[in-house]
Amino acid sequence: MKSKTTSIPKLILLIILMSVSFYIYSQSSERLKQKYDKQEVYITMQDGVKLFTSIYAPKNNLVAHPILLNRTPYDIEPGGPDKFNFFTQLYGRYTESEYIMVFQDVRGKYMSEGVYEDVRPVISEKKNNNDTDETTDTWDTVDWLIKNVKNNNGNVGIFGISYPGFYSTMGIINAHPAVKAVSPQAPVTAWFLGDDFHHNGAFFLLDCFSFFFSNGYPHRAPTRNGYPGFKWPLPDSYEFFLSLGADKYIAPKFLGDSVKFWNDAFAHPDYDEFWKARDPRPFLKNVTPAVMTVGGWFDAEDLYGALHIYDAIEKQNSRSVKNFLVMGPWSHGQWAFGRANNLGNIYWGMDANKKFQAQEKEFFDNYLTGKGDSDMAEATIFVTGSNEWRSFDSWPPKNVVEKNLYLQSSGIVSFTAPAAKTSFDEYVSDPMKPVPYIEAVHAHRTAEYMTDDQRFASRRPDVMVYQTDLLTEDITLTGPLTADLFVSTTGTDADYIVKLIDVFPPDAKPDISTDVKVPLGGYQMLVRGEVFRGKYRNSFEKPEPFVPGEVTEVKYKMPDVAHTFKKGHRIMIQIQNSWFPLVDRNPQKFVDIYTCSDSDFQKATQRIYHDASYSSSIKITVLQ
Repeated sequence: MKSKTTSIPKLILLIILMSVSFYIYSQSSERLKQKYDKQEVYITMQDGVKLFTSIYAPKNNLVAHPILLNRTPYDIEPGGPDKFNFFTQLYGRYTESEYIMVFQDVRGKYMSEGVYEDVRPVISEKKNNNDTDETTDTWDTVDWLIKNVKNNNGNVGIFGISYPGFYSTMGIINAHPAVKAVSPQAPVTAWFLGDDFHHNGAFFLLDCFSFFFSNGYPHRAPTRNGYPGFKWPLPDSYEFFLSLGADKYIAPKFLGDSVKFWNDAFAHPDYDEFWKARDPRPFLKNVTPAVMTVGGWFDAEDLYGALHIYDAIEKQNSRSVKNFLVMGPWSHGQWAFGRANNLGNIYWGMDANKKFQAQEKEFFDNYLTGKGDSDMAEATIFVTGSNEWRSFDSWPPKNVVEKNLYLQSSGIVSFTAPAAKTSFDEYVSDPMKPVPYIEAVHAHRTAEYMTDDQRFASRRPDVMVYQTDLLTEDITLTGPLTADLFVSTTGTDADYIVKLIDVFPPDAKPDISTDVKVPLGGYQMLVRGEVFRGKYRNSFEKPEPFVPGEVTEVKYKMPDVAHTFKKGHRIMIQIQNSWFPLVDRNPQKFVDIYTCSDSDFQKATQRIYHDASYSSSIKITVLQ
């Protein structure tokens, strides 16, 4: 007979856990107050705007301390001047070492003055003090801290996750001499190409709506209070967004004219100067601080940013620049909170956070105090499947071989090119019945979808499925994937979603200590999925319609992977034309999707070709 304690309802258990967490937070906060002093100040920028900043300084005045700065649009001090904020507890490894911890509301947010601008562009040629951007705001902040915070050692580190990761990147550009180390983590980087709100021009509806409902309204500074999140009228985001119809009907009903960036995005449907100006990568030259970029392989929001910030610094600077990359088996920001033993049903056999948090501390210790481990690998990478941390001299690794996984008839994937004269799969995609991104019913977007079981999708007639025979040996992929599809459509536009999947053996069973929600026998683990809006196949700047019925190549890079497909597993490729409501629906008609009407949505007959003339494939890089 089971103990009664094993049947506690999840809601009650959650309340208990939250109460315990709050008690622990309160106790540790009180202990920290015995060791640290808190000060709330306004720091004046070069144009006279004052930014609200909280400073936590060790009471120990006998030694000099390094400064660690976090700039954020997410409210640094909601509790008031007498409270220690949550981040001082989250980053206890730094307060234990008596770092000076500094947090700042960026311009136009919460307690800071000024006007807020999303992913505020860098001004390359500044003519006067009124030409400010996040690089100048960071410089002015650091300069003030060095000159006014007692007992600092003259060295500053900057770090942050997600949007604060973007502000960390800004601290690299034209960096203040005191900035010795920066760690952009899951950094917002390119909002049209691959981060958060667009991937390859396709609009990530679910994330964008949820984010801008609670974060897109202009704040009436000064305030410590934010806007509440959206109260979903339906528990199922699939049904909710389907019922709203075309994209243009969303804002008038729920967002109005106040959410500026939503409206700006809709006014710039293609990759124009509006989007290009908000990409910091061209300015990552002449880098002086050491940089450790951090990302998660299953980050549903900013995987693109992590890989591409590292790559931009690597390609645009001399080899003398200290440029490191850490990629773990994490969802968005999972490396900073609690344990990371799993993501959904997939377990790693360890807490992946332990190694990283120690490594992050060593990075800042080394460059801010001179006491850390300077012998750090260029790329510290968690390889899923084999579930191990590995070190590489570069990323992607150099000891790889490029191979093609060719789609074949009868649902086969092979390393051998197809020989058939004419071969294709044909099916109908209907935007009124789009393929869901998950099987379960949720309102908010889940983090776990990045490793979810894809059996629900493989059973749909509008999802094409191809898989290898059972693998006779392990095969490890490290680096980017390239989808190279030959397709035709009876419409004039289409989205293409390609998914790389690890199919487990039919007798696979979970470890007894894990909490797995579905049978693992035959589990189809999503390793990587990416969408491409077909009208951008030749140019993101100048979209082009498809010619109905004409065979057309759609070729695009997918985000990197580091995954071992084990012996006895299969490699599967799935191809589909919708991924809803993660991605908005393509009407399958060449129109401005942000202004089109419900009447523009149409069914289309899609073909995926796999013959000697039109060999659809996925290019992979196999580690040797």
